[in-house]
Amino acid sequence: MTSPLAIETRQLVKVFGTNRAVDGVDLRVPQGTVYGVLGPNGAGKTTTLRMLATLLKPDGGEALVLGHNVATEAAAVRQRISLTGQFASVDEDLTGLENLRLLAGLLGFRRRDGRARAEELLQGFGLAEAAGQQVKYYSGGMRRRLDIAASILVTPDLLFLDEPTTGLDPRSRNQVWDIVRALTRGGTTVLLTTQYLEEADQLAERIAVIDHGRVIAEGTSAELKASVGTSVLHVSVLSADQREPAARVLREQLGIEPYAEADPTALTLQLDDTRHAPRALNALTEADIPLRSFSLGQPSLDEVFMALTGHPAEPETDTMEVTA
Repeated sequence: MTSPLAIETRQLVKVFGTNRAVDGVDLRVPQGTVYGVLGPNGAGKTTTLRMLATLLKPDGGEALVLGHNVATEAAAVRQRISLTGQFASVDEDLTGLENLRLLAGLLGFRRRDGRARAEELLQGFGLAEAAGQQVKYYSGGMRRRLDIAASILVTPDLLFLDEPTTGLDPRSRNQVWDIVRALTRGGTTVLLTTQYLEEADQLAERIAVIDHGRVIAEGTSAELKASVGTSVLHVSVLSADQREPAARVLREQLGIEPYAEADPTALTLQLDDTRHAPRALNALTEADIPLRSFSLGQPSLDEVFMALTGHPAEPETDTMEVTA
């Protein structure tokens, strides 16, 4: 990496009681990029983000944000960052426009400029028609969009997005993705925590996978996919009672433990060598186990996530992430 670093952490630690929620995290995030942080529920993602945003004080290690130490230069860090957390932080009794105009005033906008910026963001987030409605009557997705709009009233050097599209429909999610891309084109660095693996695949130039408070893998999406096998074999049998016999045949033929998908008829295998896949499929035919479908291709980021962590992706539910 030749770009200056927006974030650099060395053995970052956070402890809650006897629990090491963050246990020696090392990150290097180049400026002007989207950097994704993935991990199962309670892995330490949100706690790491809160330390970088100066909302929590580290218990060990060091973190530099835009060249400033988060523990000793918190005020300098806060002047250059913005944070959108997992839950909406706008005032429900104000309208969408009133929320943004109020925040714009607090941020030093002149009245006319603040209104213009608020209206620009409401239009961009598809909230113009609801601008005069109290936020208490907004849907969850509308509140989320308003919350993100509030975080970019002033374009920050570094934007922390913690589960930014939770509760959004696909159209709104795509709108947020377009805004994130536009921000990075303008030079803003984005640190993104997400459980939507497609989101990380779409947006992040590099991705860190965190589990039990530690970074267990880091790289581009392509590098992470290559790290767990060159290909993935997907097999679907006709009925659920045929899955275990099929798994036994595949295990014997390939020497690999199949992963049982949520679909009771589906199996997945990570392959380093695809040459033996036809032989395994023929063995299923010889064992009189008919297939509904099969495919061989590059692993998805979902499969990388499962292979690295041993956990399926699941929504973040905690607010303090006190369990690692």
